[in-house]
Amino acid sequence: MIDPYKIRNDFPMYRNQVKMQGHPLIWLDNASTTFKPDSVLEAVSRYYQFETANSHRGDYDLCYQIDEEILKTRKAVASFIGAETQEIVFTAGTTSSLNLVAFGYGAKYLKAGDEILLTQAEHASNVLPWFKVAEMTGAKISYVPLNQDGRLTVANLEKSINEHTKILAVAHVTNVLGYVAPIKELTKVAHAHNIIVVVDGAQSVPHIPTDVKDLDCDFLAFSGHKMLGPTGIGVLYGKFELLKRTDPFMTGGGMNAKFDMCGDVSYLEPPLKFEAGTQNIEGIIGLRAAIEYLNAVGLKEINAHEMMLKKYAVERLSMTGNATIYNPNSEAGIITFNINDVFAQDGATFLNSRGIACRSGNHCAKILLDFLKTSATIRASFYLYTTKEDIDALADAVVHGKEFLDAYF
Repeated sequence: MIDPYKIRNDFPMYRNQVKMQGHPLIWLDNASTTFKPDSVLEAVSRYYQFETANSHRGDYDLCYQIDEEILKTRKAVASFIGAETQEIVFTAGTTSSLNLVAFGYGAKYLKAGDEILLTQAEHASNVLPWFKVAEMTGAKISYVPLNQDGRLTVANLEKSINEHTKILAVAHVTNVLGYVAPIKELTKVAHAHNIIVVVDGAQSVPHIPTDVKDLDCDFLAFSGHKMLGPTGIGVLYGKFELLKRTDPFMTGGGMNAKFDMCGDVSYLEPPLKFEAGTQNIEGIIGLRAAIEYLNAVGLKEINAHEMMLKKYAVERLSMTGNATIYNPNSEAGIITFNINDVFAQDGATFLNSRGIACRSGNHCAKILLDFLKTSATIRASFYLYTTKEDIDALADAVVHGKEFLDAYF
């Protein structure tokens, strides 16, 4: 079992005893971003203090060393998700990765009358790019219905597919309700109809073991900052043959093999053809340190810890008699709720007055509002350093949630 108190010793945000509104900070917004351990900060600092150089831009030792560091990270990421090294593209984050797929693959191959399948539970990053691609190509957007709990099921996918369906783009773990989609089974059904499967892994890769070969998904996107790594670094996994067929979203230095004055251009092979310009080198190096830290702790152990906290949080919030919980049975360390008769942002502001950081609003999943039948919710999300005492503080605050008007007076 994980000892979150021991783990906190590795995180300056805890060692420095950061406070909010005069209270010790209780961080319950890990689905948004995560704290960084010493090893990640040291890796980033080491690059700036002792290793600063660009990549693939010089014939000297420092440049070569950075080239090697980037390659090591690409291999580490590939191993982390069960991919091949050449299938790992560095991006700015999940949003960047999903846009690359939408515009580099979707806009290239979709045509009028084709169909893109989404769900109501998708994050904006996995909706808006497809809206734009549909507008550009004449394809249409359709939605796989969620079941009564808010889950994506194989049965509902099978009912939604038709001869025009070309792409299925869904989250592995949804960022509001926290349900784990059966990606392997969904992919099997989709591939039987020659449908490309794009997976938003932002809320899954940091928390559960991921093997893209077992899932057989075609593309997978995730971000470093949600898994203890730096901001501004993300990953797109794509099957190599599909990456070869995908156009680069950005062009420039470092991704071309040659070009001339006549406009004759040839690109490098994936993944380099998608990495135009100077990369986020500190982010790449920091991402490897984050992966090494997570591997040392163990994703199975992290997931078990989060599930224990989720069960405990549901019990404690239910005992308050003052909370409506929207996802008591989901499998992720996310609990989405409202304080009864209190608007979500007011409730989150009240929690802030007690030093508790939760997210409120629609969490970038605006088309889920009709399903939830509420305009906004509060989301608490856990990670390996979250404690039961954090949950107790949240529940104790919820008991007094109707006092939100007095929070700052």
